[in-house]
Amino acid sequence: MKSEQKSSADLVKELLGGSVRAAARLITLVEQNDSKVPEIMRQIYPHSGNAYVIGFTGAPGAGKSTLVGKLAKLLDQKGKKVAIIAVDPSSPFTGGALLGDRIRMMEDVGVKKNVFIRSLGSRGEMGGLSEATYRVANVLDAFGKEYIFVETVGTGQAEVEVTKLADSVVVVLSPGMGDEIQTLKAGTMEIGDIVVLNKADQNGADAIASSLQTALHWAVKHDTWTPTLVKTIALKEEGIEELWEKIELHKDHLVNSGQLRIRREKRIRIEICKLMKDKILRYLNKFTGESPVFEQGIKEISIENKNPCQQSEVLLESFLSYLKQGGQG
Repeated sequence: MKSEQKSSADLVKELLGGSVRAAARLITLVEQNDSKVPEIMRQIYPHSGNAYVIGFTGAPGAGKSTLVGKLAKLLDQKGKKVAIIAVDPSSPFTGGALLGDRIRMMEDVGVKKNVFIRSLGSRGEMGGLSEATYRVANVLDAFGKEYIFVETVGTGQAEVEVTKLADSVVVVLSPGMGDEIQTLKAGTMEIGDIVVLNKADQNGADAIASSLQTALHWAVKHDTWTPTLVKTIALKEEGIEELWEKIELHKDHLVNSGQLRIRREKRIRIEICKLMKDKILRYLNKFTGESPVFEQGIKEISIENKNPCQQSEVLLESFLSYLKQGGQG
């Protein structure tokens, strides 16, 4: 039976059994927002909640892909099961730089049984993460991956979205890109639990590291964790082991302080709100497309010059009544 013809239950069963092909197929269905997705997620969710999610963000050119690849290689050597979600701003259909990211990572991890790499399009999301990213993380969690790396598109401060998905967030910077200036701005320092100064062998790296260290000292501390700085040279695999040690320390901190549970409850809250908004929006689109009441309200504004604000209140009442009737009438 071809994978396209298999039921969602068959695919999920194969996923739980360790099938890479089933994982790839399910992720494709999720990214395409297939009609089977609600049922797929219903079957998958009870098997998720075990993976530790690490977000990697920072400006383009800082070496995030190389860093992520080297870290995945290290974890593979330690016998850990890792998944990488590489989110790219280009079209998910044309590929764009997705292929380049994957090639750089594959050069590091090769074809490894314990490492799974998947590229996703951001689909225009300013935060760098599409709705599918959250669901793909759940699929990979159920697939048995112990650690999930999410590398975001690298659009600067807009990438705070990664904090809603990741347990630990790593901000990757490099000398000579103005990162040190951007990082000192409000918000950016608060994103990272760990800050990496990559390409630390370049000119000016020591001065930048000193500035970053000072900024980290004064960074806002939300849960008694002080953001820490790690210098790396990813291409030479220098500092990678130290970075992993810092990530493990942060994980231990979250577990022991109870903050991991709080962060994950926040993630669940955000996920539920997103799902509710999606469902309401689908009903609203249906209502505006087929309701005579809505069409009449538009005409009254256009022809009779009625106040749109007042009409919106009237139409909202009609929409709420429409919802109570199950989207009928």
